[in-house]
Amino acid sequence: MSGFEWDTAADQRFTVNLSILFTELPLLERPAAAAEAGFTAVELWWPWVDSPTPERSELDALRKAVEDAGVRLTGLNFYAGRLPGPDRGALSVPGEESERVRANVDVAAEFARSLGCGALNALYGNRVEGVDPAEQDALALQNLVLAARAADRIGAILLIEALNEPESPRYPLVSAPAAVAVADRVNEATGLGNARFLMDLYHLSMNGEDLPRVIERYAARTGHVQIADNPGRGAPGTGSLPLADLLGRLRKAGYDGPVGLEYKPGDRPSAEAFDWLPRAARAAR
Repeated sequence: MSGFEWDTAADQRFTVNLSILFTELPLLERPAAAAEAGFTAVELWWPWVDSPTPERSELDALRKAVEDAGVRLTGLNFYAGRLPGPDRGALSVPGEESERVRANVDVAAEFARSLGCGALNALYGNRVEGVDPAEQDALALQNLVLAARAADRIGAILLIEALNEPESPRYPLVSAPAAVAVADRVNEATGLGNARFLMDLYHLSMNGEDLPRVIERYAARTGHVQIADNPGRGAPGTGSLPLADLLGRLRKAGYDGPVGLEYKPGDRPSAEAFDWLPRAARAAR
């Protein structure tokens, strides 16, 4: 794909998000499909959108699918409601949703531990009409502290992600500084220092942020990176984002962690949406 110059990103470690790619397949077939496409690492949103505490048999089946495919799970979201859909996490949502988050924390952490996953992503949650934002922020901090402690118990980091305002107008963390500030508050509250920024270049570009400046300021605070092109949230080269340059800047700034492919495959099978990335480069090192 001519829109992406591979040589500037040749030593990145790519991981495939199986909640946005390979979704034409049943969940349990996706890890093997990613492996067939040449990838050795995958990540997931919480797969059970209606259940923060699925049956043990469901957890075991997904674990076996990942293990049998020979891929590593490098990132997992805590329960976040209906994704894709109207929800944007549940940490700050009072009532039943917050209770579901708390019920999920140890389940998600144990599942991550069983597969050696070192990063857990906690989506903040939408603003709720009629609820004081300060009340929601206090609730979110309580739940994030629980999540950070659970992540620490399994030797993982906790990720805090900024989304984009056009697509998530009720989500309060729509800039890099806002997400990093929440990570700072969590670290201050726990003393663990394991809350990190999830730098999603697509979301930040949709917010109109200066991406080279974001990389310069926050690369050292970043625990995970995700990419998609803009406009369209497609594969690198389908839009106008200079992703090769941005990945090169991240590498030069010292970021050597995974880069998650969290883009839409378009009107083709997911296995055909990686033509920008040489097969030999798809194995995470």
